[in-house]
Amino acid sequence: MDQIIKWLSGNYIELLGAILGIAYIFFSIKQSILTWPVGLATSVLYVWVFFVSKLYADMGLQVYYVVISIYGWYEWLRGNQFNHSEPIQVSRLSLKLGFSLSIVSLFLFLLIWFILKNYTDSPVPMADAFATALSIVATWMLARKILEHWLVWIFVDAFSIGLFWYKDLLPTVILFVVYTVMAFVGYREWKREFNLKH
Repeated sequence: MDQIIKWLSGNYIELLGAILGIAYIFFSIKQSILTWPVGLATSVLYVWVFFVSKLYADMGLQVYYVVISIYGWYEWLRGNQFNHSEPIQVSRLSLKLGFSLSIVSLFLFLLIWFILKNYTDSPVPMADAFATALSIVATWMLARKILEHWLVWIFVDAFSIGLFWYKDLLPTVILFVVYTVMAFVGYREWKREFNLKH
């Protein structure tokens, strides 16, 4: 029991962030506006967790998540761009936008990798940069309610499990296992809704 109490007292910020993170993904599957304030709180906690763990790109990603949470909150509250009284609808990724986002992802990966490799003591600069670049793009896609963002998350979340295991972040490993499973659920739910409306 003492071991559990000691672990909890040393990891309560990460644990709280993991719990909020699960709530965040649940709300995003349901397309609830609570996605964004809960995501904001999760990100603030994980800025600290990743700073302490020297996962600087992931820490920077959490800062980005704070900003994109405000943007997504605004977009979802604003509603459909043609009729603001209607909620923003789930859409499919076009070939043109998919190509553009691939280029953006590659650029972000190379930039972040260069920074981490040359200016930080990150033990995993390539993996950290890779997960971070794709996460930036996937979160923007979520803010625009693009269905395929779930496919990006399935890949990133599964990849991140190994990264966080390597850094001994057990609550975060568990969180990302849950994220991976819930991303499958999210993709299925959003696709079903899209198919019903089109």
